[in-house]
Amino acid sequence: MSILKKQGRTRAQESSSAIERMYITMRHLFNRGFYKPMGVSGETLREALLILRPEIYGSIAEEKVELDGLLYVIDRLPERIEECRFINLTSDEGYKNSLFEPLIPRKRRRNCYRIDEEQMNIEITRGRSEIYDILTHLTFLFIESHKIMNRVLINDRGDLTRDWEKLEKAVLSDEELTQKEREVAITHTANILGRTFQEVNEVAPLFNTKNNTRRFLEIIYWLGKLAIAEMTKDNKRTVTFSPVLRERLGHHIHGEIWAQNIKKTLKENDLIHRPIHIISANMHSVMNTIYAPVALKNELKKGSKLDIFELLSEEKNEKLRKRVEKTATQNGMIYVADDSGTNINVQIFDMCKLAIDENEFCDYTTQPNENPVILVMDYAFGEQAYETMEELLKPFNEEDNTTYLDVRSVAIMGKAGILDGGKGDIMIPSAHLFEGTADNYPFKNALKKEDFENQGLRVFEGAMVTVLGTSLQNRDILKFFYDSTWNVIGLEMEGAHYQKAIQAASKLRANIQEDVEVLYAYYASDNPLETGSTLASGGLGTTGVKPTYLITEKILYHIYKN
Repeated sequence: MSILKKQGRTRAQESSSAIERMYITMRHLFNRGFYKPMGVSGETLREALLILRPEIYGSIAEEKVELDGLLYVIDRLPERIEECRFINLTSDEGYKNSLFEPLIPRKRRRNCYRIDEEQMNIEITRGRSEIYDILTHLTFLFIESHKIMNRVLINDRGDLTRDWEKLEKAVLSDEELTQKEREVAITHTANILGRTFQEVNEVAPLFNTKNNTRRFLEIIYWLGKLAIAEMTKDNKRTVTFSPVLRERLGHHIHGEIWAQNIKKTLKENDLIHRPIHIISANMHSVMNTIYAPVALKNELKKGSKLDIFELLSEEKNEKLRKRVEKTATQNGMIYVADDSGTNINVQIFDMCKLAIDENEFCDYTTQPNENPVILVMDYAFGEQAYETMEELLKPFNEEDNTTYLDVRSVAIMGKAGILDGGKGDIMIPSAHLFEGTADNYPFKNALKKEDFENQGLRVFEGAMVTVLGTSLQNRDILKFFYDSTWNVIGLEMEGAHYQKAIQAASKLRANIQEDVEVLYAYYASDNPLETGSTLASGGLGTTGVKPTYLITEKILYHIYKN
């Protein structure tokens, strides 16, 4: 038993060391300005990722091609990136004012531009975490591409298997594939990937777009084609970092513009002197919780609030969402669309304009300046959480006038990986630990475990690990956290960064009051320790509706109490 424990610790240490090597290497390559992912310069990244074998990348270390991991990565990278030899990471350098059409990945809000047949530019406006995320996904993609190449390339002369020739014919055909032709192509592709016909046939439609029903076949073909060209013609794929990006990174350029726009909006609407409650959440839960009962009175008679929230979460009910949004706009909601490059939109709610018989948020007998304003900011990404929160909590400087914001509370509601439980369960953190360091941020959480009990959901309380990247966690590291005396209940990417900014603003810089109330709660999007329950296994669906709105209601209750 002790030998097994020792081996477990050793594997966790190896994994931790691999993550550290990856981040040191990525920083070095960024400072260098370019690298070739499948060349000598990219070797450390490849080796570290293969040692690490993250859960989200499944069978990356095996000969067969990983399908769930491939879908996860493709959803987070621009369409047709697999066709490009040159991938250029840039800052916001004016491409939005050009004729290049922005390509936005399905599961990541970032602007990308196809410059020509060989080059894809990816705009980085969310800091180092975004760079790490992209480079990790690209490393996975290139490793998988060489697996394809190794299975179809017969010899050094460049001869290819019959399976590859049949796939190429299907992909390059100008005609729409019949069902029979599609199944023939899937059969040959399955042989190339080392997968069964059934596995490939089930996963292939998940890659499709509205205008492209053979997207999966094209991805496999182009990944293999560029890998073959690397091997036979030495046409190396290259990742570059623009000089402007290297110069700007870490200077809070986008966060400062974003925060200034918000404060100007508050001043223009005479809200800047009011008590402000900040919530980091999605763009629908607070709005729906407050305004859906007003906008959808008739629908509410036919079911519960939860039924209404589930309806609003379904893609087909766009008209219902529009009705709620219209009611919100007419009753005190101001929408601040982001144009700074942070990709973080904001909603500002003047709660005294909510036209209902009993507006519990406003006490009209008090001074108007004592009535609350709720500011909801969309999710930040990794280290971007520090940049945006730090800039938001700074005083507003305009024409030699300095206005300090009266921030009464900061609430963070997000999705996280859970280590003991399942999708939809709730985590209440008491501290955040920063992965790879001894940095820890204990805090007094105004939300308690008992706030969420007897609601049909499991609730866990303890420390949360703020990880450098969710795609780099493996079972051994997570098991170490779970079994350790740190009492870790889950992992996410922003908590420590938010807390660092809040503590600096309240306890050191005196930008906001020292006793600002802090509320943290997460609902589980996945259990990375459980096979088949990682992020690569798919989204939450309606499972996430109940915890999302339960947390939202508890946050609003605390605001009301204040």
